[in-house]
Amino acid sequence: MTDTSKQDRVIIFDTTLRDGEQSPGATMTHDEKLEIASLLDEMGVDVIEAGFPIASDGDFEAVREIAKRSVNSAICGLARASIGDIDRSWDAVKHAAQPRIHTFIGTSPLHRAIPNLDMDEMAGLIHDTVTHARNLCDNIQWSPMDATRTEHDYLCRVVEIAIKAGATTINIPDTVGYTAPAESADLIAMLLERVPGAGDVIFSTHCHNDLGMATANSLAAVNAGARQIECTINGLGERAGNTALEEVVMALKVRNDIMPYRTSIDTTKIMNLSRLVSTVSGFAVQYNKAIVGKNAFAHESGIHQDGMLKNAETFEIMRPEDVGLSETNLVMGKHSGRAALRAKLNDLGHELADNQLKDVFVRFKALADRKKEIFDEDLLALMRDSTSDAVHDHIQLKRLAVVCGTEGPQTADMTLSIDGVEHEVSTTGDGPVDAAFNAVKALVPHQARLQLYQVHAVTEGTDAQATVSVRMEEDGKISTGQSADTDTVVASAKAYINALNKLLVRRQKTKPA
Repeated sequence: MTDTSKQDRVIIFDTTLRDGEQSPGATMTHDEKLEIASLLDEMGVDVIEAGFPIASDGDFEAVREIAKRSVNSAICGLARASIGDIDRSWDAVKHAAQPRIHTFIGTSPLHRAIPNLDMDEMAGLIHDTVTHARNLCDNIQWSPMDATRTEHDYLCRVVEIAIKAGATTINIPDTVGYTAPAESADLIAMLLERVPGAGDVIFSTHCHNDLGMATANSLAAVNAGARQIECTINGLGERAGNTALEEVVMALKVRNDIMPYRTSIDTTKIMNLSRLVSTVSGFAVQYNKAIVGKNAFAHESGIHQDGMLKNAETFEIMRPEDVGLSETNLVMGKHSGRAALRAKLNDLGHELADNQLKDVFVRFKALADRKKEIFDEDLLALMRDSTSDAVHDHIQLKRLAVVCGTEGPQTADMTLSIDGVEHEVSTTGDGPVDAAFNAVKALVPHQARLQLYQVHAVTEGTDAQATVSVRMEEDGKISTGQSADTDTVVASAKAYINALNKLLVRRQKTKPA
């Protein structure tokens, strides 16, 4: 590859909708996937891995619809080393202007033992499946899963086979997040040097964050010759997650002096995407998360504040505007009007129609009457509640009163609207939250098991909103629910109902009346 532009260009391959969704509890709806894909496409992401089409009919339909709607990005579907998988992937992505098939197989000794294939048998399977994929599509990516724990001689052998069979991109995954930056660079350099035809394809890197080195490993691989980085928004993914898109893109932009590579990413859309993915996945972004965390551009110490007032560059290596934040800070309170609320929500990445704004404004005013100061996180929590109620309204909480204290039992009096009809019940429990959950179960009998219950203070102070997250499981289906309120018990009940509504929708889809 002698073309300088190709040598300098780093392809950004986003797998939020595939690997990111594999995070337990992060399942996304069809519409949520389309919304994320649309923003990724607008952002200029080179390749969107839209899903694993063979996994389910829902995954197939999402990938196919994303492929039809894509404008700028190549759309990729994942497939195992199986003719059926590859055909299903092609059926989903063939509608895209730039379709790609990504097929893989585990090549390390541990992964070879799973299908009980010896080295020669696996090599033959790789040749046959990559050849089949290339006969369908001229843009083929191949991955030796657990490459960083595969014997180097065998890795070189199977990479050469994949290239000869027609693969145009060779992805080298650090599937278990085991490698270190120097090893990541050495591995790419070794393959480029030893494998015939390596200079005619794109080498890619897919790093997991089990040891906290995913971004460093990806950038080290780029410096060694890789020209594609696989990543996800917020680093979402299996176990500790993946390389974070926002981290590698901003690192390449800020440290262009030592990594002189180009990407096509519109970085001003980063914050909007981060918030959207956090909302639909239910995975909150930690405050000290690089680039997109709440504290990424926050300064509390006097020395830092003084320096920032004199010259922002003294303590910030990038501008908030570079990632889509505004320097303007609208202080929100009970005297704020709709215009101020609309402007603030636009700044936070939410553009509302008049009817939507009217609904959120009512919620905002009610909250402002209970809180002295409204923070950005409070508004985002309001938006999550508004979205949840708008989409899943089979069950709605109308009234909740609890009695709790040192003398039990704790009680809950609840009124629910179920398909528009109000029902009342009084129950007891081991604490007010348990009593409230028992009330929901009494009015809406179900066998779903509560897997997770978490409470987080959205902001500081005794009047802070509590954001409650719950995860429920029924017959193998996992559903998450979130809600926020200054009353923790009310937030808990709403989150529980939100998750239950989602389960009921999925139950209806699989077993219609």
